[in-house]
Amino acid sequence: MNSRDRVLAALKGEAVDRPPVISVCQHATYEQMDELGAAWPEAHARGDKMAALAMGGFTMLGLDAVRVPFCQTHEAEALGAKIKDAGRTGVPSVEVHPYKIGDQPQFPDDFLERGRIPQLLQAVRILKENIGDQVIIIGGIVGPYTVATNLVGIDDMLRTSFKKPEKVVPFLELAEKAGTVLANALVEAGADVICVEDMMTSLDLVSPKIYRSLAAPYEKKQFSGINAPTIIHICGKLDAIMTDIAETGPSAISIEPVVDVKLALEEFSKKGIKMPLIGGVDPVRTLFSGTPEEVRREVEKALEDGFSMISPGCSVAPASPLENLLAIVDTVKEKK
Repeated sequence: MNSRDRVLAALKGEAVDRPPVISVCQHATYEQMDELGAAWPEAHARGDKMAALAMGGFTMLGLDAVRVPFCQTHEAEALGAKIKDAGRTGVPSVEVHPYKIGDQPQFPDDFLERGRIPQLLQAVRILKENIGDQVIIIGGIVGPYTVATNLVGIDDMLRTSFKKPEKVVPFLELAEKAGTVLANALVEAGADVICVEDMMTSLDLVSPKIYRSLAAPYEKKQFSGINAPTIIHICGKLDAIMTDIAETGPSAISIEPVVDVKLALEEFSKKGIKMPLIGGVDPVRTLFSGTPEEVRREVEKALEDGFSMISPGCSVAPASPLENLLAIVDTVKEKK
């Protein structure tokens, strides 16, 4: 069973020779950049460099999937946001939000031709041509609530969601459409799986009520419109909404280690939900700051707790030691 077959089987809940090891969020590190001759910021903006760096997830780390992009700003940029370049050491971020609450945003007809989206699609095509028969290619998009937040700013989005939720609906509708259009373009370019990162729906930021009323309906609409298997990633402790997330319709859920995995699986079982969980490795405390032995122990615990696929629980810090990332794959293979 090769990497591609392994991940697709796991997403369907089918038998696998071993649990897949992937990185749902970005997996580039400085060591990979040096070895591969592809580094930020060029790898954020050029399709060839983006593909070359992403390929390291397979050729250097031995992951069962690679993903692009490395940042979470493509949709916002194409919808008018001004993006701040972080140079070699970081990822682009939104510097100027293009809208204010009360505006009536419109979806641009040339959305897929704007910003860095053409380069992102080129990167997927390059990956598909070079390693697409061996490994899963994950295309990353940003979830509706998070894109909407990038359009109006976090303070206004959170305040309005609480006080006048109807006023954020136009931005959620625009954000869902943008993400879904981008997702299907990524699939057409060669992506096998779409990862939806909806970071701003973390319960560190919104209440379960706001998640259920404003985020979940648009995530559900998005998943129903994407022509490929999907993974949703949300940060933080999500115990209160895990079944709500599952009911939006992704193929799998990616979570951080702070989530009570055993409790989530028990709740799923009670409701007849069969949903693979992905994660298990703390990207900061363990991958960035820990040792290979600490990584091994955390991976072993994740397997015991019931994760279907092992992954860093969020984006990999680019200064994370290569030996720690390799320890994830090695541990899973040893436990085969």
